[in-house]
Amino acid sequence: MERKVEKKLLEWKNRKNRLPLVLQGARQVGKTYSLLKFGKNYFKHIAYFNFESSTELHRIFDRNLTPSRIIRELSAYSAVPVVPEDTLIVFDEIQTCERALTSLKYFAEEASQYCVVAAGSLLGIAIKRSHYSFPVGKVELMTMFPMDMEEFLRAQKKDEAVSLIRECYSTDTFCNLHDTFMDEYRKFTGVGGMPQVVGEYVESGDYNLVVALQKNITDAHVADMAKYAEPAETVRILAAYNSIPAQLAKENKKFQYKTIRTGARATMYASALEWLVASATVNKCVKISQGLAPLKLYADDSSFKIYLADTGLLCSKYGIPPAVILNESHAWQSVKGILAENSVANVLTSGGYAPCYWESQGKAEVDFVIQNHKGEVIPIEVKSSEHARSKSLQQFVTRYKPPLSIRVSEKNFGFENRIKSVPLYASFCI
Repeated sequence: MERKVEKKLLEWKNRKNRLPLVLQGARQVGKTYSLLKFGKNYFKHIAYFNFESSTELHRIFDRNLTPSRIIRELSAYSAVPVVPEDTLIVFDEIQTCERALTSLKYFAEEASQYCVVAAGSLLGIAIKRSHYSFPVGKVELMTMFPMDMEEFLRAQKKDEAVSLIRECYSTDTFCNLHDTFMDEYRKFTGVGGMPQVVGEYVESGDYNLVVALQKNITDAHVADMAKYAEPAETVRILAAYNSIPAQLAKENKKFQYKTIRTGARATMYASALEWLVASATVNKCVKISQGLAPLKLYADDSSFKIYLADTGLLCSKYGIPPAVILNESHAWQSVKGILAENSVANVLTSGGYAPCYWESQGKAEVDFVIQNHKGEVIPIEVKSSEHARSKSLQQFVTRYKPPLSIRVSEKNFGFENRIKSVPLYASFCI
């Protein structure tokens, strides 16, 4: 399956002043697969080392961190020639070996001719540990996310569909295949973007297997909570995680600690939420008080929404199988607005934005506000139906006069009254 990260990896390889690369991302988003595919396509050799499965590897880094010695011993260990520019060195699950993480600094300073990539499912957690000596400024950080709608279509060999969607988006042209693409969006909503799940769906089309794989991934996330946190903290992390479906089902989707349990407070669960964000299991959307640039200046960190990083896994937590979504049953109708908002939150995050939401004294709310590469502030409304008028969006426009507004809904492409209409299946174009 073609992943967007592959282009970024090639750009890294060709960079003149290349640093060791640290690839972050949630468990099972495809980091290892993408790195090995990248190595196969662009290098003569791949020297792959998994620090979680081999404790013997750790001993190589127990001594001094001189790159020449490390390279020599790694080559002997793997029986793979480690040649500058010709060999991709992959350090997988590097968060389990602090010394290996620290060694990246010395590769940057003394052996930049080697192509070194480190990956880990919970690097965000490891980096936050006080005893970790993270090589700040000596590595390039890259984050990998679950597949978006574009990657989902490409996995099905529907590249022409992607081209047509992008063309309609850029020209605001009515799409004649709108209904077909809305069906694809509903499939994607149920299947989600975890590569293993998408691969099974593409290969077999068996929704029972899709549901089983989604449960396995959720179970793996829960197991990580127990493995990488203290027992008392694990209980709080799991409670916060399990509250997300209920948080998003409220009319006011602001994260409320009392939804976790009666009497819960920020002092009890703030660190648990930080763990979920750092592990890339969830995405956070902070409230802003003003729709002005720079948005960070007006952020209220005490008010925020939490979205699950994969909408397919959110469907799984709601207990809604993909087949129900395709039939547009009552169960689908009751949650499609929640899933639409969650999906847009994820695509904005993976697109490099730091999505916020705007609220005016509790009377008006815009789902998302982003700051684009030009520094312009753009409001985004998400509607799950074709009836997509919003007084809140108009209030924002009147007050802050953005260059345009975006409305994501079931409606076809269009542009009217400075509002760009974007169908739900095309949110990856934003």
